[in-house]
Amino acid sequence: MNQFHNMQQFKSDFFKALAHPMRIRILELLSEGNKNVNELQQILSSEGSAVSQQLAVLRNKNVVYGIKEGTTVVYSLRDPLIKDLLAVAKQIFDNHLVDAITMLEDIRKT
Repeated sequence: MNQFHNMQQFKSDFFKALAHPMRIRILELLSEGNKNVNELQQILSSEGSAVSQQLAVLRNKNVVYGIKEGTTVVYSLRDPLIKDLLAVAKQIFDNHLVDAITMLEDIRKT
């Protein structure tokens, strides 16, 4: 039972780490390759403190890790399967979108 509880707690903490639009976008960007804060900041058109704050949450939940290269820290996904998880989440979203569009089309026909 304790192992079950630990697994549920891990899953809960993991999904809490994902529960922010900027964190999701950061993970999508890191899925394409390692990046430092400045690169993420430029792509996201966001200030460094906001990006750093979200990276800290992802780091604390062991979703990403940073390696110091000179004066900058380069961030990577802790597990490459996160890329697959994001792809599955997108598929689920697309399926819901298709269902919603189909339902709207059915309503229009009546």
